[in-house]
Amino acid sequence: MPSLRILRTFLAVAAEGSFTAAGQRVALTQVAVGLQMRTLENDLKRKLFARQGKLVTLNEQGRALVPIATQLVALYEQAKHGTRADAPLAGTVQFGSIVSALSQLVRATLELKRHHPAVDLHVVSGKSNRLIAQVENHELDAAVVVCNPAIKRPSLVWTPLYAEPMVLLAPRAARPAAPADMVERYPFIRFDRTEHTGELVERTLRRLRAKPQEFLELNSIETIVELVRDGMGVAMLPNLARHGWEGDPRLRVLPIAQTAESRQIALVQLRTAARAEIITAVGQQFVAALAVPA
Repeated sequence: MPSLRILRTFLAVAAEGSFTAAGQRVALTQVAVGLQMRTLENDLKRKLFARQGKLVTLNEQGRALVPIATQLVALYEQAKHGTRADAPLAGTVQFGSIVSALSQLVRATLELKRHHPAVDLHVVSGKSNRLIAQVENHELDAAVVVCNPAIKRPSLVWTPLYAEPMVLLAPRAARPAAPADMVERYPFIRFDRTEHTGELVERTLRRLRAKPQEFLELNSIETIVELVRDGMGVAMLPNLARHGWEGDPRLRVLPIAQTAESRQIALVQLRTAARAEIITAVGQQFVAALAVPA
């Protein structure tokens, strides 16, 4: 079984997107990080990363490992600090969440409150950049956000929760083809390129060498998906967890095999967070809920 140190390094790589940045986070050299990740892959007998130059992204096997590694590390921390899973928690915590993860976070907080009635949890939604700023300004204790490797502040702690691979969404009536052909054949509805998710879309398009038939640019995944359902065009988006697009009779979901791009969702909090034990408990509940079939 991989050591906890290696799992911590793996989670740092998942959050940062490079061995160099991950090494700075866990106080290791780039070479040491690379050796640990090779050891992890050998132990598990599977590849976890897609490597392109200095950029490191998780493949499907790597994305599947994130919630498992997160839970193992959290359980160790719980044991290390002498806390029991059934030990009573109490206090008020202000949580934030991106809209696409809001329902999962609400379920996690309600389940935690069922076991710990003295915990008072308040949840608000917003855009990732705004939520991160609110955490830094002590307006929120923690938030579920899109993990952006460009945001590297020593005051923040990032805990990866899960990854959402990029997919192409098309109306069910659209004739399936390669993703690069689809974005050139049909009107392309683009996610706001000033956001990190929009940057992932742009990077995926470049890797596909696709020249989309630009149509609209919007800042709402939900609105884009509804337009695709109505046959207005196609879109490239992260495959949102627990949203069931594959089972939607009005949508066609096409994987993008040529790129390992994915959107990392993480729990961010201040390193000096006052209610760290409650934040950790919510994170554990969040990951546990994802492991249960929808």
